[in-house]
Amino acid sequence: MAKEPLIELKGVSKTFSDQVILDQIDLTIYRGEALVIIGPSGTGKSTILRLIAGLISIDAGEVYIKGKLRKGLIDDGNKPMRIALVFQQAALFDSLNVDENVGFFLYEHSKLPRQKIRQLVEEKLAMVGLQGIATRYPSQLSGGMRKRVSFARALIADPDNPVDNPEIVLYDEPTAGLDPISSTIIEDLVRRLQKSSGGCDTYVMVSHQNSTIRRTADRVIFLYGGKIQWEGAVDEIDSNDNPLMRQFFSASVQGPIRVID
Repeated sequence: MAKEPLIELKGVSKTFSDQVILDQIDLTIYRGEALVIIGPSGTGKSTILRLIAGLISIDAGEVYIKGKLRKGLIDDGNKPMRIALVFQQAALFDSLNVDENVGFFLYEHSKLPRQKIRQLVEEKLAMVGLQGIATRYPSQLSGGMRKRVSFARALIADPDNPVDNPEIVLYDEPTAGLDPISSTIIEDLVRRLQKSSGGCDTYVMVSHQNSTIRRTADRVIFLYGGKIQWEGAVDEIDSNDNPLMRQFFSASVQGPIRVID
């Protein structure tokens, strides 16, 4: 059975000031896959996530969502599916407690009773292993806990409105700044949410961290110089002869990747 394309970038380019970040990128994301985008810092990996999410515009090319051409930025009144974005720094509201952060989308955009929303919040917190913390504030949480709260917020949806269920989650460096044990917890959680009821079976992740790439990816693309320089299965990382990939994973300062002091 052919894989179903969820999102397609066709000839997509993006420039900031006079710097070309993406240069006629072609990329297809399929339902049910775990795609990880890698490459040196500043090569446009997070830009791809924001383009997919509809937060920034493209300069050239086309973006298709479930086969439908998207024009302009995200349009809540005419969206073929919900795309959830988990920011690198969790991006929680410091003045709101965990319940209000996780349930923010429903408190603001649904007609559900507050008690029902609180129940849904507790269900999502349980999914990410954080039962009983709904009344805490972000300042009372560790870095890893804040990341998991942001996962719960991305996945919460109105059960009376199935279109609100995210069909893809975009993770921007979910293990950045975490110790190895906390990173392992997040990596395991990402995979578990992909396979669990109430989670989301498709995700795209940006990561620099070796363990995260190897433990969360099915397919990997390497971005450099505005182009996709390599694409393959995660188990092909060590067997390919691409010099950019070899330099990246060996952390060598010698090679085709320009090193900026």
